[in-house]
Amino acid sequence: MDEQQWIANLLKENDRDAKLTEKQIKILQAAVETFAEKGYASTSTSEIAKKAGVAEGTIFRHYKTKKDLLLAIVIPTLTKVIVPTVAKEFAKDVFENQYESYEDFLRALIKNRYHFIKKNLPLVRIFWQEFAFHPEIKEEFQKAFTENVYQRFKEMVEQFQEKGEIVELPTASIIRMTITTIGGFFLTRFVIMPEHEWDDEVEIERTIQFLMNGLRKR
Repeated sequence: MDEQQWIANLLKENDRDAKLTEKQIKILQAAVETFAEKGYASTSTSEIAKKAGVAEGTIFRHYKTKKDLLLAIVIPTLTKVIVPTVAKEFAKDVFENQYESYEDFLRALIKNRYHFIKKNLPLVRIFWQEFAFHPEIKEEFQKAFTENVYQRFKEMVEQFQEKGEIVELPTASIIRMTITTIGGFFLTRFVIMPEHEWDDEVEIERTIQFLMNGLRKR
């Protein structure tokens, strides 16, 4: 699916409660692309208007501020797209499977999130860039993680601790180490150094082995 089709599908998902005009759709498409490319702070409404093919005043007729435009994209997507994905697809594809080892679980987890990020990269970049600066985004993300992921993750860690495969550290610490290591790879790969000549399969495997070297019970 190309980026234009992805954005169109996203806007349809966000448009269930209120019908968007053709101009609003063009504005939101332009905003997603420009925020993802340049970041929220570095993007002007004039740039968005030019990309959307509308007058800048048209943006302010629909959205009072640039932040309103950002939240029109991010908050609905968190609540209507990301949360259902975490609750259903992510849980089904990763946490409901049986694994022979924690290493196998890590491999399924990282590959699942890798494909998710590649598919939704423009919006994921916006989340990463703006997460620390907008409490609305942070609160929705924390809620989604706490309600849909944390308990399943905890049970998975405890399962392999009981088998004697991974170290007897607090489960919260193991989850933190796992998430920050995998998240660090994704952040570097897709945001900080996206132009680097990555061998993704090799880097994924190195990330898994790095984690297992620290978590495997001796």
